[in-house]
Amino acid sequence: MIPSVGLADLFRQFLRIGLLSFGGPAAQIALMHRVLVDERGWLNERQFLNALSFCMLLPGPEAMQLATYAGWRLRGIAGGFVAGLLFVIPGALVIFVLATLYVLFADLPLVDTLFLGVQAAAVVIVVEALARISRRALHGTAQRIIAGLAFVAIFALGVPFPVIILLAGLYGAFTARTDAIDGTVVPAPVTRGDLLRTAVTVIIGLIVWFLPLVILDATAGAPILTALGTFFSRLAVVTFGGAYAVLAYMAQDVVIEHGWLTAGEMMDGLGLAETTPGPLILVTQFVGFLASWREGGFGLAVAGALITLWVTFVPCFLWIFTGAPWIDRIAAQPRLAGALGAITAAVVGVILNLSVWFALHVLFDTVAEWSIGPITLWRPDPASIRPVSVLLILLAGYLLLKRHTSIARVLLLTATTAWLLTRNCSPGWQNERQIGLNEN
Repeated sequence: MIPSVGLADLFRQFLRIGLLSFGGPAAQIALMHRVLVDERGWLNERQFLNALSFCMLLPGPEAMQLATYAGWRLRGIAGGFVAGLLFVIPGALVIFVLATLYVLFADLPLVDTLFLGVQAAAVVIVVEALARISRRALHGTAQRIIAGLAFVAIFALGVPFPVIILLAGLYGAFTARTDAIDGTVVPAPVTRGDLLRTAVTVIIGLIVWFLPLVILDATAGAPILTALGTFFSRLAVVTFGGAYAVLAYMAQDVVIEHGWLTAGEMMDGLGLAETTPGPLILVTQFVGFLASWREGGFGLAVAGALITLWVTFVPCFLWIFTGAPWIDRIAAQPRLAGALGAITAAVVGVILNLSVWFALHVLFDTVAEWSIGPITLWRPDPASIRPVSVLLILLAGYLLLKRHTSIARVLLLTATTAWLLTRNCSPGWQNERQIGLNEN
């Protein structure tokens, strides 16, 4: 039986969750469990876990989608919007402020130095996420092989991320044990009304998602907005595996294919998103803001950030409002669970690629592509190694992996250490670093 929850009470609790949702998906999911299951009793343990499993099957940020599902279950569509928006809006407002300060002051030597510490910490943050996801995803030889093949495919062969995810999902679905159905779940029979409601939800959701893009393309006269909307719409469909899968797919395309940001700026965005409440996927907002700022200043930057937020999060509401009524049926499908397991294993390999790529661009001033036949690798120039970056990564690794220091504190310590280590360096150090990033 679903408890009676007033919209005002729902608003208060999810505003609290939105303001306190630091620390990435694991911490955010734990916070929601404490509030929704332990404190308020709005969901029982089984409902929460079934919803979490369903959200992990979806592309996009599972924590935000879990919040949306909880709101939908308690107060319908209105509750879903309240819960989902309150999970996102506080962090999005903070990112707007931080991105504005970043574009205004990033060229100052002091700020540039501080962000070197942020980048070093970001490398270790991604490595820590890789280790955490690996422990959850790689339970046998098959999963480890999938992860290894995914890494080789994207790192050396340049296979597109969506193709890797599709192949992994198909493999997992076709090799899943079909005798693993949860017998305690007895779904209600499917009716014509169920199918009609689902179809209407999908049609309305797609119109809401894409209509602003069509209007922008026809009237705005700003190609960067259309490009951002198209790119992040595609990303919203294929990025299974959470925020770090999004980063793995996004980072190299944003830097290399589109040239919207440098590698250093991409890592700065990750560092900023790690320090704000809300889903880590808000790093996409940072990308949209910076890419548009370069094309037309502050007004276009705000528009770019807004269109990026729109095409990133509207699909999340669509997935939940479409799939939530079917969640009990989905929970009884072992092939979907098999597909999710294989996809998560592939994401491990993709995040390993992201870790290597980030580390190379922080540790070396010069990183170039090297190709032989179908193989393309990133080759750093050993002479361009940055000793300060090596020390900062070691410091961040000790604090995060050994001492388990909070991410906010690590970012503060590495930024301060970067300033202390470099304040007596030659004046050209900052320029050499920035030139190195722009070349790559």
